[in-house]
Amino acid sequence: MPPMATSASVLTLPRLSISPTMPARASPTTTMTRRTRPLRAACAYTLQEGQSRRSHRLPCGLDLEVIAQQPPSPPPTPGRSERPPLVFVHGSFHAAWCWAERWLPFFSHAGFPCFALSLRAQGESSIPSDTVAGTLETHTGDIADFIRKEVPVPPILIGHSFGGLIVQQYISCLQGSEPFHPKLSGAVLVCSVPPSGNSGLVWRYLLTKPIAAIKVTLSLAAKAYANSLPLCKETFFSSQMDDELVLRYQNLMKESSKLPLFDLRKLNASLPVPSATDGTLEILVMGASNDFIVDAEGLSETARFYNVQPVCVKGVAHDMMLDCSWEKGAAIILSWLDKLAPRSA
Repeated sequence: MPPMATSASVLTLPRLSISPTMPARASPTTTMTRRTRPLRAACAYTLQEGQSRRSHRLPCGLDLEVIAQQPPSPPPTPGRSERPPLVFVHGSFHAAWCWAERWLPFFSHAGFPCFALSLRAQGESSIPSDTVAGTLETHTGDIADFIRKEVPVPPILIGHSFGGLIVQQYISCLQGSEPFHPKLSGAVLVCSVPPSGNSGLVWRYLLTKPIAAIKVTLSLAAKAYANSLPLCKETFFSSQMDDELVLRYQNLMKESSKLPLFDLRKLNASLPVPSATDGTLEILVMGASNDFIVDAEGLSETARFYNVQPVCVKGVAHDMMLDCSWEKGAAIILSWLDKLAPRSA
């Protein structure tokens, strides 16, 4: 499948300023320099058994939605040492619910405490009084604040699409003497925007598959995916996906963002992300063979940046964690986690 914009701030065409938007629940009145608009997701995600939803209060007074799921008790595999927490970061048009649907139950049952965050102005998180939700630094700082205050041991950070780019920024903050960002036990980049951003993806798409490029531009930049079931399926999911399930996810997506994650022009001007890891942090770079958004070259670029071999999951689309074959990617991550050395960076 073709490449193109990526789920977070959608396409950046030469003279187009494009970005995504998602739902949010504004926090109550707080003492902040900027007021929070009291909006709440119109399409609330119903939690599954064993899941909980709460808010994490940021120093600025905004709240981030957190959906958590703890391992069952007693643990499924007696004698296994305590497993590191997993913290999940979504991309554009998504929120914490995209992890809660499939992967939180899967990984919590395997013994991992799981936490899925909704970034600012996404899901049921508070909405800042700005034109965009934040910057790479803002989102990374929010994740660091959550980990520092609510995750007792170094977690594995897992990011999808533009959420993967946010995870890359977090990793770069571990390279210096940055005390604000807690250590990690590892990182997983799932169908991630590469370190240089989505510009290369867009241009390759335009030059090789212009018709498909127009289609994906309409789907993401113009948010046509929200009103076209076939376009939504083609952009995010496999062709075999059940239409009723696609419709359910489409409804959640179009209510998931009240503001774009980024100002894409400013974001692309700040890229690539700073220096890659020094090799002390284990990183898994995963892509999908049927990804309509991130192409094979984008996957390879990210893998080269971290000096690792990429893993391309066959028969899966961009929304790997929601696709009809979601187990494929989950199983690969679980296998990687099982082999992880007990170290952090």
